[in-house]
Amino acid sequence: MSDDTPDLRRVFDRALIARRRGRAASTLPDADFLLTEATQAIAERLAVVLRDFPRAVCLGAQDGRLARALADDRRIGTVISTESCPAMLAGLPHPRLAADEEILPFAAASLDLVVAPLSLHWVNDLPGTLAQIRRALRPDGLFLAVLFGGGTLRELRGSLLQAEADLVGGASLRIDPFLDVRDAGGLLQRAGFALPVADTEILTVRYADPLRLLADLRAMGWTNALAGRSRRPLRRDVLAHALEIYAERHHDPDGRIRASFEFVHLSGWAPHESQQQPLRPGTARMRLAEALGTREQPAGDKAGGADR
Repeated sequence: MSDDTPDLRRVFDRALIARRRGRAASTLPDADFLLTEATQAIAERLAVVLRDFPRAVCLGAQDGRLARALADDRRIGTVISTESCPAMLAGLPHPRLAADEEILPFAAASLDLVVAPLSLHWVNDLPGTLAQIRRALRPDGLFLAVLFGGGTLRELRGSLLQAEADLVGGASLRIDPFLDVRDAGGLLQRAGFALPVADTEILTVRYADPLRLLADLRAMGWTNALAGRSRRPLRRDVLAHALEIYAERHHDPDGRIRASFEFVHLSGWAPHESQQQPLRPGTARMRLAEALGTREQPAGDKAGGADR
């Protein structure tokens, strides 16, 4: 493949992501609220699991807060922190390991727990990464992750698209695409996880003005990383118009603007014979109508109901 031929499998520029996260290593503490939320969400879901995890990995550990929380949990033994960004890696607790989320270095059935706090939504092959995680887990091992969902930054996305359409006559993708929760469960099943669960929540953050939102995104290193992004800088008049649109359409009565961040929560287990299994077809002991307390309707008849 020549340098001029686009690689359709490469959605994100991983080298650019690493550089931006490297610059953000020193500024992340000023805008770490989303990472704090993701860490708490994973810790809360893990707290209800009544079992021990001798060997755990925090995948894409960022500033290490989740890895440290796991290390303080008496049910968890060794916690290995991984990072693809050298600047982030240097601040992580030991044991730590340089590893790209797209190419995991773990042997098959070598881990009991894998967690990923806001680190997997920028991999180019999410199904492949999930399959690698599943392979690395021992039977009955657990995977927990939080990723950005498609509703993330919807206000900013719409404002930028409208501003470019108004002033340029076209639009470029300025906000990264993220996971649709409707696809998440299927991806877990495809990777071989048992008991897959995918759910979502929207976090609404309020700002005095849109510029503060942009400053936080830069501080987190979470700006446009699309491989096919426009290389032309956003014109100042387009940006100004986008901020006007944003403030006009997405403000509260007190004048503050809203920014949405969608968290997609994923969980799945490596299959094990002790796990709950679905019944084989034909082995049910009760008819569905009996369980629901309703009268069974013969095929071909129409049950009564409200008009539409």
